Amino acid sequence: MSAAPRKALITGAAGFIGYHLSDTLLRHGYEVIGLDAMTDYYDVKLKERREQMLLQSKGYKSVRGKVEEPGLMQELFAQEEPDVVVHLAAQAGVRWSIENPEAYLEANLIGTHRVLEANRTTPCEHLLMASTSSVYGSNTQMPYRETDKADSQMSFYGATKKANEAMAHSYAHLYDLPITMFRFFTVYGPWGRPDMALFKFTKAVLNDEPIDVYNHGDMQRDFTYVTDLVEGIRLLISEPPVRPTSPGDIADGDSLSAVAPWRVVNIGNGAPVKLLDFINEIEAAVGKPAHKNLMDMQPGDVPATWADASLLKSLTGYTPKTDVATGVRAFVEWYRTYYNP
Repeated sequence: MSAAPRKALITGAAGFIGYHLSDTLLRHGYEVIGLDAMTDYYDVKLKERREQMLLQSKGYKSVRGKVEEPGLMQELFAQEEPDVVVHLAAQAGVRWSIENPEAYLEANLIGTHRVLEANRTTPCEHLLMASTSSVYGSNTQMPYRETDKADSQMSFYGATKKANEAMAHSYAHLYDLPITMFRFFTVYGPWGRPDMALFKFTKAVLNDEPIDVYNHGDMQRDFTYVTDLVEGIRLLISEPPVRPTSPGDIADGDSLSAVAPWRVVNIGNGAPVKLLDFINEIEAAVGKPAHKNLMDMQPGDVPATWADASLLKSLTGYTPKTDVATGVRAFVEWYRTYYNP
């Protein structure tokens, strides 16, 4: 295992996952350059508060801008010469991609291309890029494995992320750039996004307002606590993929490409939870019942997700372990402290 890099560039650093990852790396002795555009997809004040906390560390440097801005990533890579880059900046959200696909084209496709081009010009030791469980699309065989075929995305958001994986593979192959893609599974926790279910449900239950429960609650998600996720990312940083000399060098279950230093890794809890059970934990943490508005399935959604996280464990020795009851309680405590200090 290689030594931990000294300097990390994180795109989307004031976002939910970006904030937690930046904080974790700072605590592990990294110097962090955090890029964020502070877009108004959700409450900018929440992003600004996350950034303020990061700026309390002398090791954190904030840069404002969009990854898709021409020349910005080239300039950042050249000036900072980061040892590792974690590309998290993206337009998120399955449902919003149905209403505003143009935003996903710009941030997720053009923005990711800018990052790849900058990395080609100024290569770092390891480029890690966020993908999503949404790339598995209509797959029904579970748990999802990285080696499964994933060609039937159900949303434009998922399609852009699968395109990112393919783009990254081509750059890894052509320019021998070590790249790891990691697929998230329903990440939740303190400082989360207001458009996510846990945030919306907690707010509604506290205010005695109804919550919309899609597919009449017959959904399962592999809820992954945010600190578990970022620990997985932190450990993967020190495991850059190496181009195999022959297909026989690739272990069973490893998604390592036969022609490039590229692989994809699931980061999930590996334990699907029924949506109604998740809501029960919110009710228990809040101390009030939820008023459920049962609805049909939303376009672009899938009834279940479930990660096989064995590759993450084989590479790093780590397995996410926070149970839903613990994670939901931590979120509700943060929510009450942040909005009702």
